[in-house]
Amino acid sequence: MNDLNALLGPVSAIAVDAGAAILEIYNRGDVDVDHKDDNSPITEADRAAHNLIEARLQALTPEIPVFSEESGGIAYEDRKDWPRFWLVDPLDGTKEFIKRNGEFTVNIALVEDGVPVLGVVHVPVTAITYSGGRGLGAFKEEGGQRSPIRCRERHAPIVMVASRRHGAEQVAALERLIEGQLGPVEKTSMGSSLKLCLVAEGAADIYPRLAPTCEWDTAAAHAVVNAAGGVVVNTHFEPLAYNKPDVLNPHFLVLGQSAEDWRFIEPALA
Repeated sequence: MNDLNALLGPVSAIAVDAGAAILEIYNRGDVDVDHKDDNSPITEADRAAHNLIEARLQALTPEIPVFSEESGGIAYEDRKDWPRFWLVDPLDGTKEFIKRNGEFTVNIALVEDGVPVLGVVHVPVTAITYSGGRGLGAFKEEGGQRSPIRCRERHAPIVMVASRRHGAEQVAALERLIEGQLGPVEKTSMGSSLKLCLVAEGAADIYPRLAPTCEWDTAAAHAVVNAAGGVVVNTHFEPLAYNKPDVLNPHFLVLGQSAEDWRFIEPALA
């Protein structure tokens, strides 16, 4: 099964089922938290979602390897020649899950030659699913209704979505520069990959991420943003790339309009 259109529905169903497995644990209340070698938290819900997604993707596309945050690490030498692979974050926003604020997602992306070409982002608590793919457009499914979504045209006030925890000083400088050029800026905060999805659905213009993330954090929502007409670029305005030797992303920008429309902010990113 190689056709992106044929894959989008089954992959969305896998993400929804993984979300149900997460909610079963979330709704129990207290959750035991362990820590990985990098001191990031991991819970029973992360593992349950990983196991479900990995098994279902292998059944759906046995010829396509799966690289998940919870795979235990796959060496670059073992994956550098993969022409395409599934890149998965079974529970993006584990800290939000632990805080019980609902802002966590299931992320599944198909990456081809370093580019995310299909993505599904499912929000278990709200039962909202964002999806999209190259040549397919982007969609938001809510209450059983799937509607197309599109990045908005830029107009004042500019809506910036930002992390609650990271890069506050540089984001503030960026905000001042945008206000000087384009007028008032409204800022909102959100957890996990939902920030990228806000840009994809036209609810925000820009999301600057000026702190560390990994490839599995962004790939699925990156595919949705691309399909919705936006771009995800590093601070040199080059497209964000995947399947690198180091899975850490550089700092990046999610833009609802062309990168050239935002070149004026480059001095604030130095």
